[in-house]
Amino acid sequence: MPSEDVSLLRLAEQLLTKVYVHGRHEVATALRTADGSVFTGVHLEGSCRRSSICAEGIALGAARGGLPAGAPLHVDVVVSVQIKPAGTFRIIAPCGVCRELISDYSPDATVWLTTDDGPAPLRALDLLPEKTRRAW
Repeated sequence: MPSEDVSLLRLAEQLLTKVYVHGRHEVATALRTADGSVFTGVHLEGSCRRSSICAEGIALGAARGGLPAGAPLHVDVVVSVQIKPAGTFRIIAPCGVCRELISDYSPDATVWLTTDDGPAPLRALDLLPEKTRRAW
């Protein structure tokens, strides 16, 4: 993992350490936009599953809000972490909805996930084979 991506990983880990509540805030995301800006998000679990919001979506919204008016949202890298029951962090893959969201805005973004061989980068669009592309 390149050092600038390790920095995102550490930022997500620090954020999750700060806010972690079992069953409520279990995932943190850090992402970097094309201009080098970094944004974060924390998973918000709702009392009804449908009201829950993933950390990736919150980080994407923060990134969009941090851009100048009219500037497109271009994300370069996304890293999301969760704390395993043993108390250690692991990089996790975005859920299906977040894969759609990330690839809608930044199909070429690098998304880190954990494989059998350790952390691996994948292109956002490659996480959704045969994705229908919508023209914005």
